[in-house]
Amino acid sequence: MQPILSVSGLKAYYQMRYFGVAREIRAVDDITLHINRDEIYGIAGESSSGKSTLIKTIARAIRPPLNVVGGSIAFDFEAGPRDLYALSEEQLSAIRWRHLSYIMQGSMNVLNPVRRIRHSFVDFAFRHMGLPMPAFLQRVEDHLAHLSLQPGILESFPHELSGGMRQRVTIALATVCRPDFIIADEPTTALDVVVQKNVLGMIRRLQQEMGASVLFVTHDMAVHANLCDRLGIMYAGRLVEEAPTRALFQRPLHPYTAHLIRSLPRIGDDTPRHGLEGRPPSLAAPPPGCRFHPRCPLAMDICKREVPPMEELESGHRVACHAALQGIAP
Repeated sequence: MQPILSVSGLKAYYQMRYFGVAREIRAVDDITLHINRDEIYGIAGESSSGKSTLIKTIARAIRPPLNVVGGSIAFDFEAGPRDLYALSEEQLSAIRWRHLSYIMQGSMNVLNPVRRIRHSFVDFAFRHMGLPMPAFLQRVEDHLAHLSLQPGILESFPHELSGGMRQRVTIALATVCRPDFIIADEPTTALDVVVQKNVLGMIRRLQQEMGASVLFVTHDMAVHANLCDRLGIMYAGRLVEEAPTRALFQRPLHPYTAHLIRSLPRIGDDTPRHGLEGRPPSLAAPPPGCRFHPRCPLAMDICKREVPPMEELESGHRVACHAALQGIAP
């Protein structure tokens, strides 16, 4: 089956010039992946690994100084794969919210603080539904009720709702048109664990009901373990490992992935957790070879010279690591 999203050799850099000096930050550097239909694909990695830049680039929601300098992004919604960056603004506008929607990090990044919730639904979704206004508002109320939200919140201002309620409203906003592909950028950030569980359950239930694909981004590995079908690990702008979620947690092949998994707390295990020494490299001047080698306990001479290729070592399990390619376990 043709994947709904195919990303090939994607490079997206922040290109700036200050006082006549050019500077380039390689936030997304040569990433290749695909996402299947009816699948939740997770992206994990520590802060500044390039996760948010990647999904903004995939959604074509970028502005200078961020530019795509190489690779392609193709979505297959209806009539075969189409390069998102080859579309006109009018064609892109017709796709957004109807086929491609975005749950942004932080509900107040979406909801206008001086307008009622009803206006946000009208602004984002009305023209895509093809319904007269009374029928459209009824559809919105039915959708809110399906998500255990009272229709009366349409007359509320964002500040009158709790953080968890606002986050559920943004999920309702992103799914009311029943899109084919949903990008979720850390939708559970700053929520307590009970609300977080409800929000994650809502996303999974909607995904199954609509048969949509979801690209889910968070640094929380426990969330990925409970939600995602497949998981990609990013480090310093590059994809270093990708596998079905269960396989990745049971047998990580990259030392960075192994560290992320070992950092998770476990009930009954009071073993001290040790942080990874060093810090992520500057993406304005990344180290040669493998970008993880300055912090890697398995680093070899080849790691300092050559970029490891992304190879499939097991069925559906890809890794970019010289040690893993030589059969050395992390």
